[in-house]
Amino acid sequence: MWKWLHPYAKPEAAYRLCGKLLPWFAILSLLLLSLGSLWGLAFAPADYQQGDSFRIIYIHVPAAIWSMGVYMSMAIAAFIGLVWQMKLSDMAASAMAPIGAVYTFIALVTGSIWGKPMWGAWWVWDARLTSELILLFLYLGVIALYQAFDDQRTAAKAAGILAIVGVVNLPIIHFSVEWWNTLHQGATITKFAKPSIASDMLWPLLINILGFAFFFATLTMVRLRNEIISKESHRPWVASVAKARLQGGE
Repeated sequence: MWKWLHPYAKPEAAYRLCGKLLPWFAILSLLLLSLGSLWGLAFAPADYQQGDSFRIIYIHVPAAIWSMGVYMSMAIAAFIGLVWQMKLSDMAASAMAPIGAVYTFIALVTGSIWGKPMWGAWWVWDARLTSELILLFLYLGVIALYQAFDDQRTAAKAAGILAIVGVVNLPIIHFSVEWWNTLHQGATITKFAKPSIASDMLWPLLINILGFAFFFATLTMVRLRNEIISKESHRPWVASVAKARLQGGE
């Protein structure tokens, strides 16, 4: 029903829309990530306790935030696919899963690198770290289920159910530092009160968080376009797109 209510729910229209938006999102993500990373890694003042080692937050924090944000986006797409049987939503969820898994992996690795000098260990079974690791396993499970069945509808249904059930882990990750006595430091910018970080350290962090968001959107559009071409290869419009590419156009 939704594909008649909204023109961009059709794979062909979504493919062409992504093609139009992709260059703009790619440019914005490149500019934001370059500005935020250069500012944070080279020009932000050193922390009075952690020194320069705190600078890893400019990669770790955005990756950690969007590891959850991507998962929520994927779960919403999977829910729409399950309830309204929208094939495009299933494609979008499948496109997002590997991106979220990489973001989660980056968050875990950078967290371990930061934890070694701060905690004296690469890994501790802290509530925040453990729940983030579970998030990675959820991503891998969703990816595996999309590839486990020959029938795409069955695969999408199984992966979608796991994605939706896994949402329960997101508040656990977010509130773990408040619910349990953990080594992980508390929130610095997700407070209703004034952020507990200096503004000259905060701005490059916010820019990188936004940059990671645009980079996620860019990669999603690239992967979604590939998913659409793969799943709709029997459609006449795909042949016309392939012909246009050979001729040097879209």
